[in-house]
Amino acid sequence: MLDLLVKNASFPDGRTGMSLAVRSGIIVEVAPGLDAPAHEVTDAQGLLLSPPFVDAHFHMDATLSHGLPRVNQSGTLLEGIALWGELKPLLTQEALIERALTYCDWAVAKGLLAIRSHVDICDPRLLAVEALLDVKRRVAPYLDLQLVAFPQDGALRDPQAMDKLKRALAMGVEVVGGIPHFERTSEQGALSVKLLCELAAEQGRLVDMHCDESDDPLSRHIETLAFETRRLGLEGRVTGSHCTSMHSMDNYYVSKLLPLMFEAGVSVIANPLVNITLQGRHDSYPKRRGMTRVPELLAAGVNVAFGHDCVMDPWYSLGSGDMLEVAHMGLHVAQMTSQQGMRACFDAVTLNAAKVMHLKGYGLEVGCDASFVLLQARDAVEAIRLRANRLKVWRKGVLVAETPEVMTQLRVEGRPGEVGFSQR
Repeated sequence: MLDLLVKNASFPDGRTGMSLAVRSGIIVEVAPGLDAPAHEVTDAQGLLLSPPFVDAHFHMDATLSHGLPRVNQSGTLLEGIALWGELKPLLTQEALIERALTYCDWAVAKGLLAIRSHVDICDPRLLAVEALLDVKRRVAPYLDLQLVAFPQDGALRDPQAMDKLKRALAMGVEVVGGIPHFERTSEQGALSVKLLCELAAEQGRLVDMHCDESDDPLSRHIETLAFETRRLGLEGRVTGSHCTSMHSMDNYYVSKLLPLMFEAGVSVIANPLVNITLQGRHDSYPKRRGMTRVPELLAAGVNVAFGHDCVMDPWYSLGSGDMLEVAHMGLHVAQMTSQQGMRACFDAVTLNAAKVMHLKGYGLEVGCDASFVLLQARDAVEAIRLRANRLKVWRKGVLVAETPEVMTQLRVEGRPGEVGFSQR
């Protein structure tokens, strides 16, 4: 007998009337109209069944710290960095763990079951590293948390950063991070990329660097990252996060850069909510949007994911862990309002983000983990439009979150008694 059977579901790729059978936490059969005995049967009634949402770029060590020790009054990136510097000496492991666990609760409720979080390693105590490694262990039964050793103050700008980064990796952090545009010179930034990629190659690690998170059209660190990726044989294991300077770069230069990135197998993570908020701050009008060139990257064959980046922290005072909100902002900022473009934005918070994290067993095919989300929407575009309610969330065949159907009772004579905001 099956453990779980989900019937009459629509899939993000457009398949409808699909059934999905689960045994021992694994998908064992996927077919239209499947019917078999099961301990639990869910009739999706044509609604969208999706793989879990994936956040490929987040800062969990800072999440839910909004207002500590003060509020970012300007809302700018630089004040956020300064504010984080003020907060770090006041952090306690207990508070970090509690905030992170609370955010993970929010994530599960939103069907977000995999998060890559950068963790600041520039505190000599490595307090945040210890805290998030503890959180990683605690949430492992219901959420994949992947950690990046992130030298927030610069891998070379902070003289001890490289040693602390190596300590963090030895403690169990998986991914090598960097922030080359924050080094004191562009030459130091390029050197940091070289040294960090060499470290990753030596230890067999993935790489995810904050690259060119500025409006400077001459910031070139993503080019260096792609070059080092190929030089060291790291193809498919490297990600450039943000890459906002690409929005301001000369078109001719970008026409050379895109093939280089594709050949190196470098993925890119845009962070629509925060990129559109923090970039272009020095502009009057016309004002740049700042988010990287998502449609052009996709057209060049580059894997592009979206990240939430921040939720209620020194840089961003909003957010709730909803990756559909991220996709919604992304399609607007990138003007990806074609049907194909909107579906690509859904992929950016599911399939593409899973590829960035190298998640095993991800998807809706036989042999994949039975982790998926039933949404109160008929397809991916409607899910983004409505930021659809998550009716049920399963992790390896176990129901971990459930939300009642959202319907509004309408008290208007001569009109329907309920409103659900769907055309169908």
